[in-house]
Amino acid sequence: MSNRRTFLKGSFAAAVAAVLGTGSAYAADTPLFGSIVYTQDNPGRWAQKEGSHAPVITVAGNKVKVQTNHPMSEKHFIVRHTLVLADGSVLGSKNFAGTDPDAISQYDLPEGYTGGLYATSFCNLHDFWMSESKV
Repeated sequence: MSNRRTFLKGSFAAAVAAVLGTGSAYAADTPLFGSIVYTQDNPGRWAQKEGSHAPVITVAGNKVKVQTNHPMSEKHFIVRHTLVLADGSVLGSKNFAGTDPDAISQYDLPEGYTGGLYATSFCNLHDFWMSESKV
């Protein structure tokens, strides 16, 4: 299990670094979108899956909720959420099992934080999804 976690963390870090390094943190012309990192606007080969795979970010005060509106079953489920700040620092993550009732995670923002938030959702069948929000 630790090798899988290491792989996921490394993959995530590489994807975020590549995206943040484009000058525009969410540049639609980045080759990653629609081929490695999937988004609401760039679902790539998973067109029509975005509604149940792209994470939804809700901010209320200093609380952030990440929710992927995806059915959870032992054969098909959301494996992990991660929330990243605009500077690339990971605010937190949460792993899920197919037996969990839903894919919802919550995080506390640093005091006074303003800027971009990047939430990821990894599906065991439909790959790595990312959404962006601003505070």
